[in-house]
Amino acid sequence: MSQEREIYPVEVAGLQRALPLFEVAPGVRIAIVNILGDTELVQVSARALAEALRAHQPSALVTAEAKAIPLAYALSVEMGVPFVVLRKTYKSYMGEALSSETASITTGKTQTLYLDEKDRAIVSGHSVVLVDDVISTGSTLNGMRLLMEQAAAKVVATAAIFTEGDGAQWKDVIALGHLPVFTNKQEDDDL
Repeated sequence: MSQEREIYPVEVAGLQRALPLFEVAPGVRIAIVNILGDTELVQVSARALAEALRAHQPSALVTAEAKAIPLAYALSVEMGVPFVVLRKTYKSYMGEALSSETASITTGKTQTLYLDEKDRAIVSGHSVVLVDDVISTGSTLNGMRLLMEQAAAKVVATAAIFTEGDGAQWKDVIALGHLPVFTNKQEDDDL
């Protein structure tokens, strides 16, 4: 019989969710946010973030493949601006793509982000908002920023459903909530 997974309860724009905790390193667990297939969470998050982002007047939204794509799409519809997906695999039809390396806390591997040649025209010389589901270490965010710099786009805001870890590090991110990182030391301190 399998053991029941520990959860972390959250509220996003009035919507309740129970996030499962997963170990990503020895003694370190994070609450996993998976918006894929959770249309209700995506929609309420997009509405709330769109309201906060309107004053920045972006020309486009930029996200990294893959979990934040539904959020970027819903935000695009709410705000009436296009969105661009930075891919993690280069395909020949992407032409002269720009690239940047990043590391993921959930995969534990280095990944490369690619800005498709056709999408460069959407962001080049324009104001953009970087969008992610969760900003944890900032590695993906830094990779996205580097690509926007290479494409001569101006990043006017960064948005996410959640930030994670050191909250002070993310004070400039427009987010709907913040998630702690759970460590064995924290649990020992709580005893």
